Amino acid sequence: MAFRTDVAERDEWSYAPAVGVGPLRFGMTVDDVVEAAAALGRTEVGECARDHALFSPTWKVDVHRRGVAPSPPAVTAYVSRAVGLFCIAADAVNGPQVAHNGIPLVGRDFAGLEHDTTAYAEAMDVYVRYTPEGYAGPDDPGVLLRGQPVGQVLRSRPLFLVTRDGANTEWDSMPSEEYRFNGRPTA
Repeated sequence: MAFRTDVAERDEWSYAPAVGVGPLRFGMTVDDVVEAAAALGRTEVGECARDHALFSPTWKVDVHRRGVAPSPPAVTAYVSRAVGLFCIAADAVNGPQVAHNGIPLVGRDFAGLEHDTTAYAEAMDVYVRYTPEGYAGPDDPGVLLRGQPVGQVLRSRPLFLVTRDGANTEWDSMPSEEYRFNGRPTA
């Protein structure tokens, strides 16, 4: 089964549920994330708005690709004071390619991704999960597919995460910054 990403060549990172993505491991401190991301490029660390009092303070680590003109971060890592790294977002355009069971998830047109995910589910007799926005994706509690506008097309921006302090589910754990991208709704 061959899959197309319809995006330029990019680094490939592995995903291990509840463990991490590429060089980033869930539970890392901000300093650990910055050190692990150094191979990809320059990092910027900032504090996230504290929208919910039950969550501990959170930092956002933006990782920009080395040698790429100023652009959105390739990867954004969210680190909670209480649990460490809990969410990794891969940018649809600049992020590394991350696959789930052989299906590339980053930068995909949602129609093609839904076709590939559904074909895989039928072939393997497993489930497909739909987000509240209607995006089809792998039935893995550690993967949430978000949309990112790229020109006139909405591309996939997956979030890889574990449940953070004070949250009941991965939806509860999603950083509020990921509900919007560049000031525009992602769904």
